[in-house]
Amino acid sequence: MKALLSHAAGGPETLVLDDLPDPVAGPGQVIVAVRACSINFPDTLIIRDLYQFKPARPFAPGSEIAGVITAVGEGVTGWQVGNRVIGMIGNGGLATHAVVEQTRLFALPDDVDFDTGASLLMTYGTNYHGLVDRGHIKQGDVVLILGAAGGIGLSAIELCKAFGARVIAGVSSEDKAALAREAGADDVVIYGHSPFDKAQSKQLAEAFKAACGPNGANIIYDVVGGDYSEPALRSIAWEGRFLVVGFPAGIARLPLNLTLLKSCDVCGVFWGAFTAREPARFKAEVAELFAMLKDGRIAPRISARYPLERGADAIASLENRQAVGKVVVEIG
Repeated sequence: MKALLSHAAGGPETLVLDDLPDPVAGPGQVIVAVRACSINFPDTLIIRDLYQFKPARPFAPGSEIAGVITAVGEGVTGWQVGNRVIGMIGNGGLATHAVVEQTRLFALPDDVDFDTGASLLMTYGTNYHGLVDRGHIKQGDVVLILGAAGGIGLSAIELCKAFGARVIAGVSSEDKAALAREAGADDVVIYGHSPFDKAQSKQLAEAFKAACGPNGANIIYDVVGGDYSEPALRSIAWEGRFLVVGFPAGIARLPLNLTLLKSCDVCGVFWGAFTAREPARFKAEVAELFAMLKDGRIAPRISARYPLERGADAIASLENRQAVGKVVVEIG
């Protein structure tokens, strides 16, 4: 098999396409011939040893795959060779074959292509957990989404609209604003590139407040962090929920007096840990996502496709914040 491997901590340019022995399925495991692997922000971190989980090297990044089962291990039930599946694997997806625990697999319907299947779990799963479980979204809520033109952001817009919310999209360019509006955003705030001085931070806060309206945002969905978080927090509604989803712009320092003044909550959204701790709820939420996909309420937007040998370029496009929508590496 071939795999794009990280042999030492570093950026995408350090990844090497290598030949490896074909994997063998252990008890409770299956082997999946990978057809598509989507790229997510954790892939940019894990190769630099900056992610919460640090696998032993060498390893292939890539946590979200779609493909076909080619072998099953002892004790596997409910799966057989030839099944089309999607799965979450932590790492190892940028390879022609992957070892997957049977509990981390979901059937891929015949009418859903591999690229779409590989683009469903992490973005929509994170957002469903964040908006429903942590944000308690309800019809009529105002939701401010930072980084709204990325894979997480665009799918968050779709889900918010499906739940009947009004969406304000925070983006960094006119092109990204157009994408956010196409996905269903009701209004858009275009912000500059950080760092911000005090005046620029205040100006952005006023722009967020104007877009959210006099009562503020019931939910702030922060996929960006850094200097963008405080201006967003200043636009929150009374008893609003500030959801910490990611921080490609850096870890924010929030003035906690604002949480008192607005009686608001700051909530972490750690979807990966949720899926491991509460597998039954995770399974139920994936079933709901497939139902929404079938009904046309959600549809992953894939903006770029790369072959395996250019998987490093795919990761770089996300790391450099050039990507809009989902980025997929096609394999096999």
